[in-house]
Amino acid sequence: MAKQTPLYPIHVAAGARIVDFAGWDMPIHYGSQLEEHRLVRERAGMFDVSHMLAVDITGAGAQAFLEHLLANDVAKLTETGRALYSCMLGPDGGVIDDLIVYFFAPDDYRVVVNAGTADKDLAWMREVARGLPGGGNVTLTARRDLALIAVQGPQAQAAVHAALPGSAAATAGLRYFQAARMGDIMIGFTGYTGEAGYELIFPAAQAEAIWRALAAQGVAPVGLGARDTLRLEAGMNLYGQDMDETVSPLESGLAWTVDFSRARPFIGRVALEATPPTRQLAGLLLEGRGVLRSHMSVFTALGEGETTSGSFAPSLNASIAFARLPAGVVVGDRVEVDVRGKRLPARIVKLPFVRRGKVLV
Repeated sequence: MAKQTPLYPIHVAAGARIVDFAGWDMPIHYGSQLEEHRLVRERAGMFDVSHMLAVDITGAGAQAFLEHLLANDVAKLTETGRALYSCMLGPDGGVIDDLIVYFFAPDDYRVVVNAGTADKDLAWMREVARGLPGGGNVTLTARRDLALIAVQGPQAQAAVHAALPGSAAATAGLRYFQAARMGDIMIGFTGYTGEAGYELIFPAAQAEAIWRALAAQGVAPVGLGARDTLRLEAGMNLYGQDMDETVSPLESGLAWTVDFSRARPFIGRVALEATPPTRQLAGLLLEGRGVLRSHMSVFTALGEGETTSGSFAPSLNASIAFARLPAGVVVGDRVEVDVRGKRLPARIVKLPFVRRGKVLV
């Protein structure tokens, strides 16, 4: 039986189309995926992302544990609330998951992991901790008592400030990839859409009241369908499609998240250093009619590759994709994509396709 978030009854009452996503009953849309996409780009929308898991990592060994666990370096986090995007790798350099880690003190961190990998991630974290001296001197607490709502769009932050008394003061001066705590609510200046906005983490018992308070400020509900097209336009990877345990972050457009600057023995480092990448992730823009999807063959001058994610992009009125291609292809190269047996022309473009509502390609 699929799991349900605290907001499931509200989604049903709103007429959402519910689908199984990573074992959870989740809204794919509330009527028009296209309209939901556009309202996030133009105004503000809210997403129930309570299926994702927050894990609190505390104890005197928390920083050392995370320095070993993650490919990005949490030692760079020295300011309260600062956040970091990172991959968590296996010994062979494959991506177990991608996540955001928030720093509040050297003995107080929070990571947020993907829904479909949450159980696997937690088991891996605990295995790594057990392998460290003294169990890593760290405590891992899975926070299934919390709910998460992402509020995204040009009007999102003003709406949150109006809906949550005190939040304007709590977030004053907050920078991108930084979070503030306001009582038992965490407000992160993060998101998965390429728009400004907040991600809210709070006790599940408050979920309905916060959702309704946001709705009263004109924030519309948005399903996972629009979330996917928004993140694709924003050049943001989706775990399980654009990277997974079989692929290195160096071949997934995520080299910037791997920090080799210190002699830090993070898990997967040896494998990454021993195996130079032979492929790279690139953006594709279809030139003409058709819709790009995942697992389509791509033909380049350097050899064959494959799309990993693809969709019609409402902001561009065109079809776009990510593709894993032979290393050495460059922005501007012309390629062909096998779309239902026909080779259609496309070109490699720089990511992201869209940022803060502006088309960049």
